Amino acid sequence: MSAKANASTPYDRAYHAAQIIRSRIKLEPSVAIVLGSGLGAFADDLSEANSISYSEIPGFAQATVEGHAGRLVAGKVGEVPIAAMQGRFHFYEGYSLEEVTFPIRVLKLLGVRTLILTNAAGSLNTEFTPGSLMIISDHINLLGANPLTGPNDERFGPRFPDLTATYAPELQNMVIEEAKAMDLDMRRGVYAALTGPSYETPAEIHMVRTLGGDAVGMSTVPEAIVARHMDMQVIGISCITNLAAGVSDRPVDHSQVISTGERVREQFTELLRRVIAKLV
Repeated sequence: MSAKANASTPYDRAYHAAQIIRSRIKLEPSVAIVLGSGLGAFADDLSEANSISYSEIPGFAQATVEGHAGRLVAGKVGEVPIAAMQGRFHFYEGYSLEEVTFPIRVLKLLGVRTLILTNAAGSLNTEFTPGSLMIISDHINLLGANPLTGPNDERFGPRFPDLTATYAPELQNMVIEEAKAMDLDMRRGVYAALTGPSYETPAEIHMVRTLGGDAVGMSTVPEAIVARHMDMQVIGISCITNLAAGVSDRPVDHSQVISTGERVREQFTELLRRVIAKLV
């Protein structure tokens, strides 16, 4: 099968982008990781690494948010070949959910079987303090849209995918065990996605807490849905960077998100390395 640059279907566009990437990298990744705000430095330490700017990959949008470098880095963690996205695209940047999730489609066609989604999140739970980590057990989609809306291509996955276990329970347990081995206080919780870019009001945070959310952010959920549509295993890890509005009296700002991500970088990087080593 060949796919042209001007291919008309999402599958053909994803196939073409995967072919471009494959011609530029030296390995076939089995694991991919999306690095959230302030967490992109993980990709700088990969061995046998080479990188491609998003601007060089057909169909990839441009990352516009501070803390998102806008590069795909392929390399190894130990003996595990991985692809790392230094930065993601967000609904609030004006991109469609198809554009937001297009890289996930491409990663699957590159051979990725397990997707690790990381993000910076605000805590709704006073037990989850800034600098702590939360393994995502489930999510609440409050974006008002679903990335699977529209025609379905069976080459990607079924029309009505099951999301009962979006975040693989056995992998959640593995991540928690690795965190315990590092003496990290990692909790399990529900991540709620809202559109942003404004931070949530105290009333909105109260609503999400009532619905059962433990952390809130502006990403991750569309990527997880698309990954499960294509039968990829998903791990979700939130770096708690701040207490959400109404949980704390302190105003929320993006610099706090970035600085907290930098503060926990070393521990978070070590945890990711341990987790990826288990995904052989």
